[in-house]
Amino acid sequence: MKAVRFHKHGGPEVLQYEEAPDPVPTPDDAVIRVKACALNHLDLWARNGLPNVPIKLPHISGSDIAGIVEWVPPEEKAFSKGDEVIVNPGVGCGRCDRCAAGKDDQCKDYTIIGYGPDGGYAELVSVRRDHLLKKPPGMTFEEAASFPLVFETAYHMLKTKADLNAGETVLVLAANSGVGSAAIQVAKLFGARVIATAGDPDKAERAKELGADEVIDHYKQDVLAEVRRLTDRRGVDVVVEHVGKATWTGSLKALNKGGRLVTCGATTGAEVSTDLRYVFNRELTIYGSFMAGMGELPEVVKFFDRGKLKTVVDSVFPLEKAAEAQMKMEGSRHFGKIVLKV
Repeated sequence: MKAVRFHKHGGPEVLQYEEAPDPVPTPDDAVIRVKACALNHLDLWARNGLPNVPIKLPHISGSDIAGIVEWVPPEEKAFSKGDEVIVNPGVGCGRCDRCAAGKDDQCKDYTIIGYGPDGGYAELVSVRRDHLLKKPPGMTFEEAASFPLVFETAYHMLKTKADLNAGETVLVLAANSGVGSAAIQVAKLFGARVIATAGDPDKAERAKELGADEVIDHYKQDVLAEVRRLTDRRGVDVVVEHVGKATWTGSLKALNKGGRLVTCGATTGAEVSTDLRYVFNRELTIYGSFMAGMGELPEVVKFFDRGKLKTVVDSVFPLEKAAEAQMKMEGSRHFGKIVLKV
């Protein structure tokens, strides 16, 4: 099969479009003929390499996969060859107490397709059969690949962790990102007021189209000052934080008393400083959030089926242009998801 792999860590130049061995499935697996695969920042971190995170080389990235079932074992009843599917990207062991409780994202062996096992930057991928879901009808493969990871992440952050309620105010950082554009929609789905940040007027307008009530230009305006102005100095109830070092202090200060900050990433750096007096004096809650439980993506799919959520595809690149696609993501020259067409 054709695939995009890297044999060593580095910049986009290490990505090679080449022949690779077809995947060899276990009896628990299905083989999917990939039609589309969306990019995530996880792809960049894997390519660059992270301290103390071993990645078997050569490696195939790609966590958000939509395609057609190519092979399943005879005992498989729910899916057959030719079915159009999406893949739930988070993989727990399926046996421990956390997995049994539906909290497989807390499993000690938890991994993500395209980060641990090979992913969807390829013509074929082998995945566990219990991670298949029917592709929502009416969606293109590119649209179907654009939502699983970021929407289940946003759902887990806002509903499972922060327990968002109607009438609350949410600050969503970096509306142009996959998680940001998803979080705007999820917050509005549950009846919240949304203040988002964006880096230029075009991105601000697109954030408003998704439902943001107010948008702050994080390059030209003081985000904290604007949040206080827009909330009559009260602050917001929830902050969706995935930027890290560059925004951490301001995110905490943007919270109302009793507010909740939910963090799922650190794209600008992971080392932050926190004045604990501010946290306990204001009774703030900080939640770490990592992906979602197995049962949450099916819930998200239901909202797409009902037309309550919509995909946000920025651009589509052919598989062989994966390096170019990743460069676009690294430069933040996108709004929503960048997708590879296989």
